[in-house]
Amino acid sequence: MRKLKIQVQITVDGYMGGPNGEMDWMRFPWTDDLSTYIDALTKPVDTIVLGRKLAEGFIPAWQSRPEHEDEASIDWMNNTPKVVVSRNLTESPWENAVVAGDLVKTVTELKAQSGGDLIAYGGSTLVSALIAEGLADDIYLFVNPTAIGTGLPVFPTRTVPLDLAEAVGFECGITALHYVPKTA
Repeated sequence: MRKLKIQVQITVDGYMGGPNGEMDWMRFPWTDDLSTYIDALTKPVDTIVLGRKLAEGFIPAWQSRPEHEDEASIDWMNNTPKVVVSRNLTESPWENAVVAGDLVKTVTELKAQSGGDLIAYGGSTLVSALIAEGLADDIYLFVNPTAIGTGLPVFPTRTVPLDLAEAVGFECGITALHYVPKTA
């Protein structure tokens, strides 16, 4: 069975975006040690899951082949199939992406298929829903050394017990916290 990994950048106070989705608190550039960690995390992945709001900026940004990104990352992001979860879209306006309406059904079916792992990049709505529905197998929080006081939370508004699998600090100041949802 395929695993669903969530990879999200957060602040030290647990937000993945400012109150209006601001991301200006993120630490860049990444150092080589962080890039190597991300490469290992995504190596077994063959499908990206996105929410519609993030997809609207994410997919075109990678298709524009951003100058500050390396060619291997650009190619991986563009060539890896994507599933965009949306209540509003019925078909994909993007290459190499399909649209799905029901989050639980879609992710459950994807996980049951053969293939590599899935990785979810998303906004607060998608990530919180994946966690609340118990669909995430691994949660990777990339903690940026900044506090913003308020914003878009990562976790749903209920208790989510987790086990720490790994904590790794990187030269750029970001710390990766890898959690596995605690089973009963």
